[in-house]
Amino acid sequence: MKPVIQEEISGCGIAACAVLAGITYEEAKASANALGIFASDPTLWSETVHVRMLIRELGVSVSETETPFESWESLPDKALLAIKWRLEEGKPFWHWVVFSRKDGVAKVLDSKKTLKSNIRHDFGRMKPKWYITFHGEN
Repeated sequence: MKPVIQEEISGCGIAACAVLAGITYEEAKASANALGIFASDPTLWSETVHVRMLIRELGVSVSETETPFESWESLPDKALLAIKWRLEEGKPFWHWVVFSRKDGVAKVLDSKKTLKSNIRHDFGRMKPKWYITFHGEN
């Protein structure tokens, strides 16, 4: 799995879907837009329905429910994580990232454009709230 950089300020959900599908941001964005999903829509980072719709469209299988985060060690080998979770005017918001563990090495693929590295290992700084398990080969 390789990081995909979000090309829009609020495109982390689209970028995370691109990572899981193994495609570019532009390809994922085109699919999202065709479904009526746009990065400018604030519900993209405050609800899971849009990301789930896009992920299905891209042929990716994920769990039906969100699982509360307990520890980095208890995560499945691949997951869509909600980090930077917060309430704004009573509504939840978060940043989407992808967790991956291969051969015992864990990493987080973060699409934020301004990061020095989009492959993160600073697990103590990230505060996941919950995750969605990814079922696939990518």
